[in-house]
Amino acid sequence: MSTTNGGPAPAQNPQPQLNVVAQYIKDFSFENPNAPQSLTVGTQPPQIGIQINVNAKPLSDNDIEVTLKLDGKAETDGKLIFRFELEYAGIFRIQNVPQESINALVLIECPRLLFPFAREVIATTVRNGGFPPLLLDPVDFVGLYQKKMSEMQVAGAPAPPS
Repeated sequence: MSTTNGGPAPAQNPQPQLNVVAQYIKDFSFENPNAPQSLTVGTQPPQIGIQINVNAKPLSDNDIEVTLKLDGKAETDGKLIFRFELEYAGIFRIQNVPQESINALVLIECPRLLFPFAREVIATTVRNGGFPPLLLDPVDFVGLYQKKMSEMQVAGAPAPPS
């Protein structure tokens, strides 16, 4: 560490920073419309369908709200067993990150940090609904990001810098 006039030298290249300021459930719904009949174990395991989306909204120069939206349902023989919708969000403070890297950071790393907490909310709620916990598999946020960028290019929208 070099010093000038007895104090620390100014930083030449400040380190990139990604900090979680807050995280929270923004919206949540769980439906078990056919209880108590849906609680009896059927002969077939249920078909589980999950959709995942990531949205981001700037709050200030350095703060961005990232929302991870998970929609899922379980069905057996065409009958709905349960359904959930979760919007789990976080506020992230991003500093000293090159502009061309911010989009990928926000749409890949931020949801990757939120996912374990959203997964726990869903697993606990499904268990409290009378079913075995639904443990979601890890998500490939890099793949989701690449798919979203491809769709934007096909639609003719300019892709944000990555």
